[in-house]
Amino acid sequence: MYQLEEETAADWWEVEALYDLCFAPGRTALSSYRLRDGVDPVRELCLTLRDGQGVMAAVIRYWPVLVGGQRVLLLGPVAVHPTRQGEGLGGLLIHESLAEARRLGWERVMLVGDAPYYGRFGFEKLEGVEMPPPTNPDRVLGLELIPGAWEGVRGKVTKFTEA
Repeated sequence: MYQLEEETAADWWEVEALYDLCFAPGRTALSSYRLRDGVDPVRELCLTLRDGQGVMAAVIRYWPVLVGGQRVLLLGPVAVHPTRQGEGLGGLLIHESLAEARRLGWERVMLVGDAPYYGRFGFEKLEGVEMPPPTNPDRVLGLELIPGAWEGVRGKVTKFTEA
């Protein structure tokens, strides 16, 4: 039995600890972190999954970015505690959060990740979308939440700034 909830400020330390556990120590040096610096996440899509004892089992976050001036959701990171991997918890968080993103009116989502894993959720390699270096272009993936949402959306991925 798991409890799915929106991440709160009180969850911050546990979420960060899980990210530290699941990813390399230099994770915050990645290009996607530069796009997040000083930008608020999309709170409604940042989810936590706790087990029956209240232990943090999995988390997902989303951030707004711009691609060629168009608003895009940047998925990530998503992390599952090593003792819970293989239970489908990452997939559950991805499905639930994408459904909520669609409900909230987001049109498109992107991420930097492994195509074989994210392809099963509908993500495909994005052509003409440039993440800051040193990102491997083959790992830049996108998903349309409404048909045609990525048509004509090309260019550099930049930090979201509210107009």
